[in-house]
Amino acid sequence: MVRSEVQADSHGKALSALLKGKSETEAEIIKRAVDLADESGLRETAAAGSPSVARALAVASILNELRLDHETIAAGVLRDVVEDTPVTLDQVRTQFGSSVAMLVENLARMDALQQYQPDADKGKKDKNQSEALRKMLLAMSEDLRAVLIKLADRVYNLRNLKTFPEDKRELLARESLDIFSPLANRLGIGRLRWELEDLSFHQLDPATYKNIARLLDERRVVREANVVSVVERLRTELRNAGIEGEVSGRPKHIYSIWRKMTRKGVEFDQIFDVTAVRVLARDVAGCYATLGVVHSLWEPISGEFDDYIATPKENGYKALHTAVIGPDGKNLEIQIRTHTMHKEAELGVAAHWSYKEGGKQNPELQKKIGDLRRMIRGADSGEMDFVTRFKAEMFKDRVYVLTPKGEIIELTKGATPLDFAYHVHSQVGHRCRGAKVDGKIVPLTYELKTGEKVEIMTGKQPAPSREWLNPHAGYLKTPRARAKVRQHFRALDYDRYVASGRVILERELQRLGIIGANLEKVSQRFGKPKLEVFLEAIGRGEVTPTQLAAVLSESVPQPAAAPAVETVTTTGTEPAQKDATVGGIRILGVANLLTIAARCCQPVPNDTISGYVTRGRGVTIHRSDCRNFHRLARENPERVIPVDWNARGTDVFKAQVQVVAQNRAGVSRDVTNLFAEAKINVVQVTSVPDSKRGVVTLNITVEVANSAQLGEILGEISQKSYVLQAGRRASG
Repeated sequence: MVRSEVQADSHGKALSALLKGKSETEAEIIKRAVDLADESGLRETAAAGSPSVARALAVASILNELRLDHETIAAGVLRDVVEDTPVTLDQVRTQFGSSVAMLVENLARMDALQQYQPDADKGKKDKNQSEALRKMLLAMSEDLRAVLIKLADRVYNLRNLKTFPEDKRELLARESLDIFSPLANRLGIGRLRWELEDLSFHQLDPATYKNIARLLDERRVVREANVVSVVERLRTELRNAGIEGEVSGRPKHIYSIWRKMTRKGVEFDQIFDVTAVRVLARDVAGCYATLGVVHSLWEPISGEFDDYIATPKENGYKALHTAVIGPDGKNLEIQIRTHTMHKEAELGVAAHWSYKEGGKQNPELQKKIGDLRRMIRGADSGEMDFVTRFKAEMFKDRVYVLTPKGEIIELTKGATPLDFAYHVHSQVGHRCRGAKVDGKIVPLTYELKTGEKVEIMTGKQPAPSREWLNPHAGYLKTPRARAKVRQHFRALDYDRYVASGRVILERELQRLGIIGANLEKVSQRFGKPKLEVFLEAIGRGEVTPTQLAAVLSESVPQPAAAPAVETVTTTGTEPAQKDATVGGIRILGVANLLTIAARCCQPVPNDTISGYVTRGRGVTIHRSDCRNFHRLARENPERVIPVDWNARGTDVFKAQVQVVAQNRAGVSRDVTNLFAEAKINVVQVTSVPDSKRGVVTLNITVEVANSAQLGEILGEISQKSYVLQAGRRASG
C-alpha cells in the first residue's frame, strides 16, 4: 500500500508516542499491531466512526494517555483491523495472545449491543434503562479494559462529531451524556468524563455552551492573574509552615458549571469554583494542615466547606473542598487532596484498576463496592488480575438480557426464560409455551446469559404446570416467579379447599355436639376476617382439627349432645340418600352440609322453617315468615332447600325476645328472674332506655327447647303490670 510522506510521518509520530516508556517486549507487541493495521488493507481514513488506521491510532493514543498497558493499546488498534479486513480473531489470538484476542472479541459484542439501546427520552423509565445498559456493558465484558477502549472510541467520535451526518450527531451526544459519561464516572475516570460531558453538551445546547464559554473567556485574563497571585502566596505560606504541597490553578469544565448553575438556581457570577486552586499534599495530615493555612490567609465562606476525606462521596471521591473570599474580594474554591487521591479522581480504574460507583445505589450494591475497593487497596500495585475478582464480586449473581424491544431486564444468575417471562408480566409467564434466545428455540430450563435477546412464545389461555415449582426440574430460579406460579394454583384450588374445610368443620361440630356456634367469631380467632377464608385455611391444613376443636369448645360453654342422624329410605331403583341432621335440624335428601340459624329471625323448634344455601356458610335456617328469607327466595329460588326439625329433648336453641317495660329501678333484674324461674338460660341482655317515654326496651337472648316453651314464658311476662309488651324480636 502506497502512503504519502505526510501520512507516514504522522503514523511515525503516533507510533513513537505509543512506544515511549514501554519495555522492549511491550513495544514489540504494539508495533506489530500497528504494522498489521498498515498491511491488512485497513483504510487510511474513513467516514467518522468507521474503521480506519487513523481512528485506530487515535483511540490507541487516548488509551496511552490513560497510562493503560500494552495489551489494551494493541487491542485498541486491532479492533478496527478485525472489523474491516480479512484478519480474523483466530489470527489475532495466534499472533498476539488470548488476552488481546479476548479484548477485541468483547468489543465486538458491545458494538453489537448498540442497536438495542433505548431512545434517549427524559423520564424515569429511560433513566432506569440507561443505568441497566451501563451495568450490562460492565457485566458483558470479560475484561474491564474493553470498556475503557469503548470509552476512548466514544471520545474520539465526539472530538470528530462534525464529520458525522447531522442526524446522528444529537443521538451520539445524548447517548454519550446518558450512558458513557456516567460509565466513565463509575469507573472513576474523571479525565474522560469531563471531555465526554463538555463535547456532548456543546452539541445538545450550543447556545448555552457558547455563552458560558464567552463569560469564561471575557474574564480569563483577570481571573488567571488573580489565581496566579493566590497560587504564589499559598506556596510561600506552605513553605514557611514546612508543609509539602504542589499548588496549581485549574479551570472548571463548562458542563459542570452549567449543572451547578441549574442545580442551585444561581447565575454564573455566583459559582465559587469557575476557577479553582488545587493543592496536592504529601499525606492526609498535610491536607488538614494546608486547610489551616488557607483559612488563616483568607476568610472562609460559611456553609461551603466539605470534608470528603472523613466522609467520602458515594463514588469514593476524597478531598477537602473550601470556598474563601480571595485577595481581590472574589469568591474562590480551593481543593486539597493527596497525590493518590488525585490520581484516583483523574484516572480511576485506568490508573489503579480501582472501581468507583457513581450516583445513589442500594445498600447491598454499596457494600459490594466497598468490599471491592478494600480488596484493591490491599493488592500489589502491579497486580492486574483484579479484573477477574471484580467480575466475580460484582456480577456473580446477576445477568442482563434484552426484550424484543431492546429493554434490559436484570435477573438472578441462572435465571431461565420462564423467570424472564414472569418478570415481564405474570400473564406472560402463565401463558408461556416456549422461548427463543437470539432467534433460536431453547428449552424453558435454559440458563440465560448476559447480552442475550429473549422472546417468549405464548398461548391464548394461562396453563402453568405444577412441575415448574419442582426445584429439581430447573424451570424457575427466581423467588418472584415461583410466588406468581403458587398464587395461580392457590386461586385455582380455592373452591376445592373451601369445600374440604366445610366438611372438616362440620365433622368437628358434630363430634363435639356443638349447636349454634358463632362461626364468624371463631374464624376471627384464627385471624381470618371472612368465613370462606377460614374454611380455605382448614382445607389447606393451615388450621388443624385439634386447633379447631379447642377454639370451638371455648366458644360454646354448654355444648349439647350430638344429635342422631336419620336415614330417609326412598322407593325406586336409586339408592337412598342420607339426610343431614345438624344442630337439631334435618336437611331432607342432602348429607354433609353445615347449618347456621339465621340471626335475623332466630328460629326455634316448632317454628315453621326453611333453608337457604349460602356461599361458603352452608345452609342458613330461617323462620318461614322471615322477611329476609322471602327476599332471598325471590332473588334466588334455586337456593331454597326443605328442612325440618329433628330436635331431641336435650337440645336447646337460641332465641331473641324483646320486652318493653316501665323504666324503673330493678326492672331488668325482675324480667331475667322470670326466665330463671322457668329454668330458661339467659345468654345476653341489652337495654335501650327512652327517657322521653319513660320506658326501657330489653333485648334478651335465651336458650329454649322449642317455640312452645318460649311462648309460655312470654305470655307470663306479658301479664306483669310493669311490662308494656313482650314477644319474639321482629325478624328482617
